[in-house]
Amino acid sequence: MSFKALFNFESALAEYTGAPYVVVTDGCTHAIELCMRYEQVKECQFSAYTYISVPMALTHLGIEYTMTDEVWTGEYQFRNTRIWDSARRLERNMYRPGSMQCLSFGWTKPLQLGKIGAILLDDPKAYRMMSRQRSDGRDLNISWVKETDLIIGWHYCPTLELCVKGLDLLPGVEPKAQPGIYPDCRKITFKY
Repeated sequence: MSFKALFNFESALAEYTGAPYVVVTDGCTHAIELCMRYEQVKECQFSAYTYISVPMALTHLGIEYTMTDEVWTGEYQFRNTRIWDSARRLERNMYRPGSMQCLSFGWTKPLQLGKIGAILLDDPKAYRMMSRQRSDGRDLNISWVKETDLIIGWHYCPTLELCVKGLDLLPGVEPKAQPGIYPDCRKITFKY
């Protein structure tokens, strides 16, 4: 199987956003999770006005967090980290050097593809690690039946069909940063 569409979509996103590296994932929440794991985040602060999957993911990871009153447009930062939730932003040259910006291409986002996301970054070591982690620990340039040197990873690779669709739609996307439209997550009870 060829992953050419995935690699081409990553290259197109890198060129569009100005990020040296891009790792596409099956969604923004998993992009955030991979970044949090890579950075070994133990605690952070972020806007309470976010999608519910964010505090759930951090809870699963055992990360201590507090939520703030920050109202945002396009993106917000996880304070005490270099990680950004940029789910509602997609613009040319938007990449912020030294950061890890997590994108969403869900149905209400600037590039509407479905369940797919991405990480923009400039750290080559993090890029190599997260590229493999999102793909079951695999190097996608090697057939998995022949690969014997795996790292622990997750099944967070997007479908190739969505990558192809992203390549088709990216040139026509209207750059924008959308306001966060979420309720205050502090008013939601999360329980097992």
